[in-house]
Formats: sequence, structure tokens, C-alpha cells
Amino acid sequence: MIFEMRTYLMKPGSIPKVEELFGAGMPARTKLSRFGGFWRTEVGTLNQIIHVWPYKDLNERDHTRAEAVRTGVWPPKIADNVLEMESKILHAAPFSPHFEPGEHGGIYEFRTYTYGPGNIPKVIEAWTPLIKARAAISPLVFAGFTDIGALNQWVHVWAYKNMADREARRAQAMKPGVWPPPRHESVTLLKQENKFAVPASWSPLR
Repeated sequence: MIFEMRTYLMKPGSIPKVEELFGAGMPARTKLSRFGGFWRTEVGTLNQIIHVWPYKDLNERDHTRAEAVRTGVWPPKIADNVLEMESKILHAAPFSPHFEPGEHGGIYEFRTYTYGPGNIPKVIEAWTPLIKARAAISPLVFAGFTDIGALNQWVHVWAYKNMADREARRAQAMKPGVWPPPRHESVTLLKQENKFAVPASWSPLR
């Protein structure tokens, strides 16, 4: 399975209308393939929307997207408000949930770490024995790595009720032996980014 994470930078003030147009088109679009979720950023780069689409493979993705265009059900008519578009194809870690539908809270944290070439397998190895205890503190929505798009990125998504809940749960997770995973001396962490996003009312994850 693959996961396409699409991030669009929109014109200031356009997000409410864009979200409305996406929501209106979802019933027809989701007849063609499963939808992971939709969010708008609140902290980090503003005026962004994030939407996630799971597919069996790239062939299913290409077929589904072509069918959506052919039948006219997608994409929503938002082009006049789009400033930038980014797409990443991700593979889930063996322990990761697959953007499963659910109601977890009002804030989702998207964290992206960029590592040196060849480091991702060691990251997965370090996370594996600790993730069960960490996810018991706050829900892990997804953890995986890029295959198409910016490479050597490790993307993980966490859900919280609100910012205060995040602070409390992260403090709890920092107890010795729980989190964060140790980093092997051969692993090079080049860059860390995060953003906080709010789900749409019609998002399968909210």
C-alpha cells in the first residue's frame, strides 16, 4: 500500500471556500478510492491544506485519478486559489496505522524528519520496540517514509485533543525509556519540521 500526501499552499483568506469545495466533492470522489483525511494548518506554514489518499499501488493511483478526471467528479475547482502544490508518496512503517478513520481530537501534528541516505531502516529499527508504549500515551495516526518526492524523509502524524493535551502527553512520553527513540551513531538527522493542523468536519480522521 502507498499513501499520497498532498499539500497545497492557498491564497490567504481562501481556506474556508476551498474546504467547502473539497467537502462537496468528497461523496463522489470517495466512490472511486478511500480517502485518508483533510486538514488545514494552524501553526507552521499557514494557509496550507493537507489531504491524504491511500492506494494499493501506483497503478491504482493513476487509474483512479484518471477516472476521477474523466467522469468530472474531481478535482474541485480551486485552481484560482492555489499558489503551490506538493505531493509525496509514502510507505508505512511495519508498525504504523494506515490513516484509519476515527475521532482522536482537534489537533494533528505532522512531523517531518530528513535523514542521511540509507538511514531510514535504522530509524524504523529504533522506533519498533518503543512505539507501542508511545502510542498508548497519544494516538499515532501514521509513520512512514518517502518513496517519491523529497527523499529520505520520515513523516509521522500524531493526534491530540488540543495544544495543552499535546504538552501534557509529550511530557509524559519523555519519561526515561519511553521516548524519544535512541539515535544510532551512524544515523544522521539533517532537518526537523513540524506543523499543527485542524481536520475538516467531514474528514474521516478528525
